[in-house]
Amino acid sequence: MSKNHLMIIDGMALLFRAYYATAINNYFMINSKGIPTNAIYGFVKHFLTAKETFNPSHIIVCWDLEGGSYRSEIYPEYKANRSEAPSELIPQFSLVKDVVSSFDVPNIGVKGYEADDCIGTIVKELSSDNNITVVTGDKDLLQLVNNRTSVAILKNGIGNYNIFTKEKFIETYGILPSQFSEVKAFMGDASDNYSGVKGIGEKTALKLIKEFQSVQGVLGNLANVSKSIKTKIENDLDSLLISLKLAEINCEVPLKIDLEHLKVQINKNKAYKMLEELEFKGLDKIIS
Repeated sequence: MSKNHLMIIDGMALLFRAYYATAINNYFMINSKGIPTNAIYGFVKHFLTAKETFNPSHIIVCWDLEGGSYRSEIYPEYKANRSEAPSELIPQFSLVKDVVSSFDVPNIGVKGYEADDCIGTIVKELSSDNNITVVTGDKDLLQLVNNRTSVAILKNGIGNYNIFTKEKFIETYGILPSQFSEVKAFMGDASDNYSGVKGIGEKTALKLIKEFQSVQGVLGNLANVSKSIKTKIENDLDSLLISLKLAEINCEVPLKIDLEHLKVQINKNKAYKMLEELEFKGLDKIIS
């Protein structure tokens, strides 16, 4: 059995969390070149702390790319409720990838797909032979949990995680991780701007999936649910079916991963040089 342990970082999740943790107080860490670096600084702290915590043998960071994903073609209002990125964050999008590269860690993103899809594809390809930890702030990725893949959800602060193994997921939700998208289809996702079935929240959605296993299972048994739930589903049937497509992580992204290229091999001098260019202080002490 492989002793490899791959850590997959959800780049945007860490970067946005790091940005808003300080931006809320108008603290942007403007360096001498006039570049804001607060998000990058926080990202690096999250990244290095996760590396120390999970001690992976391999690391990769996945990103969303400009232009959105195929989900917007399915549903034009997908994520349409989100405002433009703050001006202080925009220059940090490309710079943070340079920092990741300075650690000799690959960045990956595929046009037309989300980071979640890249992560799901990597998990599908590699989890049968390798242990995987996904570090994110996004519960959508819980649907990827399996016998060898855990998802570490960021909590407040640096280095605090709610770690879901398959056993913990089942204990918490009472369903299989692969059924989580079915639950999301019913309850919708306000942050991604799709509504699911109005009036059905997580509690009812979980109850339906526990009893009937899937969205199609529920639709095939509408005669066996309460009149009020049946009416809600029938009134929002199109939304339910679209929401299921939006909620499911696509694990068939056209990408190729060579595990050898993901080995942890940080060149401290190279990393230090990058951090010095950004005028960061103190982070060199936690690089190992």
